[in-house]
Amino acid sequence: MDTMKKLPDAEFDIMKVVWANEPPITTNIIMEQLGNGRAWKAQTVISLMLRLVDRGFLSTEKQGKERTYYPLVSKEEYLKFETSNFVKQYHDNSVLGLVNTLYNDKALSDADVDELLRWAKERRG
Repeated sequence: MDTMKKLPDAEFDIMKVVWANEPPITTNIIMEQLGNGRAWKAQTVISLMLRLVDRGFLSTEKQGKERTYYPLVSKEEYLKFETSNFVKQYHDNSVLGLVNTLYNDKALSDADVDELLRWAKERRG
């Protein structure tokens, strides 16, 4: 996908269900795992899934009476896109700025910092 765009929350919630299941996925699976809890009607879920097709996140096939959907964007690809945009927009493209904010707000424990240090050392070799 050349021009990935941020997903609205409702569409992202659907993609989380898609990513958590083995493809293909159906509207019924989405309804069972998400729609009923959100009080969504089947038509709402279908509309959201068709938007995801239009945006290039899903492909769809008609099998008999049922329509099936396949992810075209992996969870990892999307999270990388979202995280990069977040760091760029809110932390002037500084990972250190992000970590500093998390640490100063006490969102990172000393154990988290130790884990980050181990991770950084492993990456450096």
